[in-house]
Amino acid sequence: MSETRLNTPEQLNSETGEHLYNEVHRGWRKGVTALVLDLEQTRDIDSPGGAWLLKIAGYVRSKGGKFNWEGQREEIRDFMDMFAPALRMKPVLPPKGPGLLDRVTNGCIDFWGESCEFATLCLDTIYWIGIAPFEGKGLRLNAIMDEAYEMGVRAIRIVFLMNFLLGLIIAMLSAKQVEAFGMQIYVADLIMIGFARELAAVMTAVVVSARTGAAIAAELATMKVQEEIDALRGMGINIVQYLVSPKVLALVIVLPCLSTIGLVSGIAGGAVWGVIVLGFRPAIWYQQTLGAAFMGDLIQGFLKTLFFALAIALIGCHNGLRVSGGSRGVGLVTTRAVVMDIFTMICIDILFAIFFYYLFG
Repeated sequence: MSETRLNTPEQLNSETGEHLYNEVHRGWRKGVTALVLDLEQTRDIDSPGGAWLLKIAGYVRSKGGKFNWEGQREEIRDFMDMFAPALRMKPVLPPKGPGLLDRVTNGCIDFWGESCEFATLCLDTIYWIGIAPFEGKGLRLNAIMDEAYEMGVRAIRIVFLMNFLLGLIIAMLSAKQVEAFGMQIYVADLIMIGFARELAAVMTAVVVSARTGAAIAAELATMKVQEEIDALRGMGINIVQYLVSPKVLALVIVLPCLSTIGLVSGIAGGAVWGVIVLGFRPAIWYQQTLGAAFMGDLIQGFLKTLFFALAIALIGCHNGLRVSGGSRGVGLVTTRAVVMDIFTMICIDILFAIFFYYLFG
């Protein structure tokens, strides 16, 4: 526990103030509790010099010490009296953040609230798609057709290209691995089984998520920010019936179709490598591919696409309707929707893998 005393120069200006600050900074040691400046020699202080005094006082307080001065002459007494409140001001401590328990509790509350909102959206969508049409509340067929064209027809090229290239890459890599065993013909089986069970559905869903899921979230979020959603509610229009159900139903229809295109294009990509590079006759490659096609694998891939479609559409709508803020909020919920889509698809895929593994061995 000690006190440090320093004498100030005759003139305290920008240059001498900086020198004094550096001297305090270099001379500060652990255990020092106070700094006292002796102003007896100082005859003149200008504004930059006063600023350096404020900086010195702030540094001392940041180290937990006390700052004081003494011996000021009559010439600078008025100046020091004017600066005294700022020099003696206690440092403003940053607001204390919530503790671990508070963060966990708030996180659980937010998760529960969002889960309830999502469950409500799912139930409303089920009603407007599966029950309301039989009660005389028709579907918006024109909107469904428009959404199907936007989500499905306009995505055919990118889905075909992505799966074709993936099939080509898998055939290339797997053929190299089995080359030493002379079993390159079984690459056709690998491509068929892999795309039927897994790759066609997952790759297509990822492409659709990045393309359609983001578009759904951005569209609804923009409408929410521009208060179009509130206007529709003010006119007595049900948002789920008018906006959500056409998107969900359209994606449930088109995603299995896109996945089928992805399956065919992936097999075609593998066939290109097998026929052109590996040198197999097309008829032999075709027969080997056909022999590896099992209905169970095709059903597994088809069922996945239905669940993927529901997840992509509902998560996109859910995030779009929860937007807050302006254009930045739209961007954030769009990114969030795509991330949630991909994570949810992986979870669904794991559940399918576990189910079919233990059910069919």
